[in-house]
Amino acid sequence: MDTEFREMMASFPTGVSVVTARDGSAAPRGMTCSSLCSLSVDPPTLLTCLRTESPTLRAVLASGAFAVNLLHGEADWVAALFASGAPDRFEKVAWRPVGHTRSPALIEAAHAVAECTVARTHPSGDHVIVVGTVRAVERFRGFGRESALLYGFRRYGEWPPGVPAAVGDSRAGRERER
Repeated sequence: MDTEFREMMASFPTGVSVVTARDGSAAPRGMTCSSLCSLSVDPPTLLTCLRTESPTLRAVLASGAFAVNLLHGEADWVAALFASGAPDRFEKVAWRPVGHTRSPALIEAAHAVAECTVARTHPSGDHVIVVGTVRAVERFRGFGRESALLYGFRRYGEWPPGVPAAVGDSRAGRERER
């Protein structure tokens, strides 16, 4: 069942983020994460799922805060780096502390960063669901940032910038039906 489940989930394309936090000694921690969703707009809340044994989860729990860095389409190397477990990953990317929580913002790899405080956690299997209240959002503009990094079928892809469909536009409905 593990293999079938993994294969099924690998075929579900999703956006790519890096969740970051500071540990007890203020050292930056972070991991690539595709388990992320918006939970509520009022108050702004999201949830992410982090591996139980991860140093990033320990830092999130110890600090009570984290940042969600939504990667732009040209940051596939950053996603791979933060998925690798390399101990020197923060030495290879540009980052700075964000807002009041001081969680790391990946300033050249992200098109947006949400600064969050932990609202609650729920253990589930080999992960912990972390519900975060969004305290601030920072958007970055510039080269390559008008796209989003996607992951599916065990490879990275890019959602390029485009013209959003207007609500009620009959062409948008026809495009979705294809």
